[in-house]
Amino acid sequence: MSIISTPSLHIDTVLSYASDGAGHESIITRSWKRCIQDYGLDPAKPAPPRFVPRQVLREHQDHADELINVARAGVEQLYRHIAELGYVILLTDNRGITVQFLGDPLDEAAHRKTGLYLGADWSEDHAGTCAVGTCIKEQQPLTCHHHDHFSAHHVALTCTAVPIFNPQGQLLAVLDISALKSPPSKDSQLFALQLVKQYARMIEDAYFLRRYREAHILCFDRSREFVLINRQYLLALAGDGSLLAANTAARGLLGDCGLQLAERPSALARRIGIQDLFDCVPEDIFSIPHASPDQVRAFRTHRQNALFFAALMEPSRAPAAPQAQRTNQESCPLDELADDDPVMRKMLARAKRLCSEPLNVLLNGETGTGKERLARALHDSSNRRKAPFIAINCAAMPESLIESELFGYQPGTFTGARSKGMRGLIQQADGGTLFLDEIGDMPLHLQTRLLRVLAEQEVMPLGGEKPIKVDIRVIAASHRDLRQMIEQSEFREDLYYRLNGAILRLPALRERADKNYLIERIFRELCDQRQRPARIRGDAMSALLGYAWPGNIRELRNALQFALATAETDEITVNDLPEECLPSVNPRPVMSSLPGQEQQTSHGRAIEDCLRRQRWNVSAAARELGMSRPTLYRWMKLHHIVPPNALDS
Repeated sequence: MSIISTPSLHIDTVLSYASDGAGHESIITRSWKRCIQDYGLDPAKPAPPRFVPRQVLREHQDHADELINVARAGVEQLYRHIAELGYVILLTDNRGITVQFLGDPLDEAAHRKTGLYLGADWSEDHAGTCAVGTCIKEQQPLTCHHHDHFSAHHVALTCTAVPIFNPQGQLLAVLDISALKSPPSKDSQLFALQLVKQYARMIEDAYFLRRYREAHILCFDRSREFVLINRQYLLALAGDGSLLAANTAARGLLGDCGLQLAERPSALARRIGIQDLFDCVPEDIFSIPHASPDQVRAFRTHRQNALFFAALMEPSRAPAAPQAQRTNQESCPLDELADDDPVMRKMLARAKRLCSEPLNVLLNGETGTGKERLARALHDSSNRRKAPFIAINCAAMPESLIESELFGYQPGTFTGARSKGMRGLIQQADGGTLFLDEIGDMPLHLQTRLLRVLAEQEVMPLGGEKPIKVDIRVIAASHRDLRQMIEQSEFREDLYYRLNGAILRLPALRERADKNYLIERIFRELCDQRQRPARIRGDAMSALLGYAWPGNIRELRNALQFALATAETDEITVNDLPEECLPSVNPRPVMSSLPGQEQQTSHGRAIEDCLRRQRWNVSAAARELGMSRPTLYRWMKLHHIVPPNALDS
């Protein structure tokens, strides 16, 4: 399309192309025709952006829950590539409703004004020719640049959209990047189109692998070297070698070979088998993992005699072990601490080798990374597991009490002491494990006494005359740099070397690759404690996975406890999470683009107006504003909003 300089020229051009179809009928001109002839839209009367109500948005997000969860990493990674160029990202469902959005919060007012925001309706019959709506109609990638848009309201935008299909080939969603400003030439968006295609394919294939994780997945490519990396073609296979589903590239290949997967195969119809595509039998496919050193085999297609290299991904669900075998093989408590994080798996493999060795262990890691849980798992996995596990936090206990708590005391040692004396924690841990958390906060004079205990394996209670033999293993933990403390004469060097028979380091939560596993495990534990089943919706999981977690696992547990305590249903949504966990692009109550005090005043006024409309029913007002009740109560407190009946009391 040529560059159009004025709104009137744009309107004239749209009407001209739409009425007689002059010239080549492109995707854009076909869309213009639909806008006028099918939808009755008028380019001279552009409709303002339409946002669905919050409750409707939640319903769309619920429907796209699994996709949002899968797409999160791809959307965030794509945004990191394009954010500095002024683009935003929209992920819409197959009806054009934006269910996920990433953009610069500083441009929020402009984004809302143009409809580039969460909850916007970009269907073609409302918004006219646009990247998302026209992509849904045409089901192919496109860029809608400046005056390609039907509505004069959108002519400043450049938008690039790519469809995402489900494993049956039906439109699932649209991935779009858009910018408020761009160069006049449409060619400036060619790279953007290729980039969005790449990420749409990644999301689509990740969704495919998620949906068919319990089936065999055949990955194949024309290159042996890249088949395990590129995974261009994906087929889901049943146990007899019949095809269950195919990704977009594989469906195209099947079509080229005269084959087509039925969306709902009849019980009487024979399924297409892998032998219909390749010159092989199913056994050739299922033997791939053992057939060659690189676990790749070559096959040729029947019709085209084209050579492909294939690898097989086996089902992620392992077959259930016989009951007798499971009872004889107790699970190791250390295995429950991580899933597939490489750093954790390497550390836990070392921990398993150390758990029953007569070595003291020093645990390093930031506050909240789970050092006490690791210490407990080391004890429970060791040959001391039937003896006590005694834990003490050296930072949480007053200095005046640490000595008596650790070493115990004889009767009458000091005023206020128990008449019969007290066995100290060291003596209580006899035969088992003593866990000293935040060992760096132990006073120097007590470090000397602890060193003697470790060296002599005996403890002298306060006021005692005869040492008592003890058999203990010490696991100490600290988030501080003990070597630096030694240089500053704040920690004894000889004690340090007594404690670090082995050192295990825990990574921060933000660095771990298995955050999804941790969230689900801790959430399940909390649900079991409350005896209340619940689930985490995709938008909440995306927020939890995207948060930096400065307080690590301890903060994660607190956030999940908060969500379970305040959620009004058994489904945890993003609005049930603590405010600090919410993404910066999460919708705010109202008028969030106003600066400073004006913004705060507007927030308060809008919240109070909503409460009045709902007759001061806080639950109803929270639903209207799209937030949890505790969040609304915090807003009310911030703006000094008090219900009328409370003023009378």
